[in-house]
Amino acid sequence: MQVVLLERVSKLGFIGDVVNVKTGYARNFLLPQKKALRATPANLEYFTLKKAEIEATNLKLKKEAEVVAAKLNDVSIILIRQASESGFLFGSVRAGDIVEELAGQGFIIKKSQVKIDSPIKTVGTHRISIILHPEVISEISLRVMTAQEQTAPIDQDADENEDGELENERHSSEISGELED
Repeated sequence: MQVVLLERVSKLGFIGDVVNVKTGYARNFLLPQKKALRATPANLEYFTLKKAEIEATNLKLKKEAEVVAAKLNDVSIILIRQASESGFLFGSVRAGDIVEELAGQGFIIKKSQVKIDSPIKTVGTHRISIILHPEVISEISLRVMTAQEQTAPIDQDADENEDGELENERHSSEISGELED
């Protein structure tokens, strides 16, 4: 089935492209989501008349998405989950969990906009993509912690080297040695 795209669709085309897609993809996704029109002569004529308006609307939505993306790039989320001693979660982090946490920080994001590449089933820091517009993708930092990690004080200035010795302690002993000389 041939369709005319009304917005950019990843791995398919840009606004105004006439593409050939499978019938089910067109009927079940592109047409109901208003991402495309059937490529009939009447719809092609309609598209040529409305092309400037569609592109202006798309540009406006893209600019709004870029503003939100600039704010989202600085966002970091911390989720507390139960995990085994080896760091594997009992369950996983879902897109809905991320949406709820972003809503708590004042961002209105849909679950369909959150792209998780692989299931998040471990404790640690993960990068999550938020698709704000087909051409604007923002990444946020997600830190999954256990309740025990949350209560433990976090010293960001102290870094361990490969010997397990704290860098700050080593530097302070070197400085005190220099002062005694």
